[in-house]
Amino acid sequence: MGILERFGERTIAFLEYLGGMTALIGESVRSLVHAQIRYAETFLQAYELGIGSLLIVLLTSLFTGMVISLESAQQAVQFGIGSLVGGAVTYTSVRELGPMLTAVVVAGRVGSAIAAEIGSMVVTEQIDALRSMGLSPVRFLVVPRLLALAIMLPLLTVFADIISILGGMWIAQAYAHINPASFISSARQAVGFEDVVKGLLKALIFACIIAFVGCYQGLSTRGGAAGVGRATTSAVVISIILIFGTNFVMSYLLFGGH
Repeated sequence: MGILERFGERTIAFLEYLGGMTALIGESVRSLVHAQIRYAETFLQAYELGIGSLLIVLLTSLFTGMVISLESAQQAVQFGIGSLVGGAVTYTSVRELGPMLTAVVVAGRVGSAIAAEIGSMVVTEQIDALRSMGLSPVRFLVVPRLLALAIMLPLLTVFADIISILGGMWIAQAYAHINPASFISSARQAVGFEDVVKGLLKALIFACIIAFVGCYQGLSTRGGAAGVGRATTSAVVISIILIFGTNFVMSYLLFGGH
């Protein structure tokens, strides 16, 4: 009986979470449709959430591209196909690792910050004060962060792709003596503009996941300072799990048939 009770409780909790998230998404979409957007706040959030994450995204992408190039060049040189290294690095970065690693890094930095900030406002009853004045917390808090991430995460992904490819090209030249022109030629043959667009589409979906999960966890905070800590941790964990799962589904839908 205990097992059934726990299963029932978790099922109810999951359905409540799903319903609450759906309601949050619906209200956010309504605000966007009716152009209820705080542009100054959106710009501020874009700077804090996007520009503030640029350095760590660039460092992560640089070392990732260098590692991919190092491993690829080592094998390629052994088999005499060093000219394919550029394509391997670019293919992996643009399609998969660029959008996904950028989203994971941003989820760890930004998702936790969103949940902590909104959760602190819930604990200190600032959200209740907004509602008492007839103001929508979704319009004032969620929509600016959603728009900021939807704009900045694809841009961060572009920078991540570029720095990853440049890092890979440097390692390929230094380690395997692969000419940069050959590296770039291979990259152009392996990846087209359509692949870049699909990668940016992934980044846009990941941005929505991070924003909605972070905001929902913050708005659902209960239990004072300890609750803020739990909300922050949950926001990061849930966002990363959803990013990996969504990445698989989107990769199958976008690239599975090719």
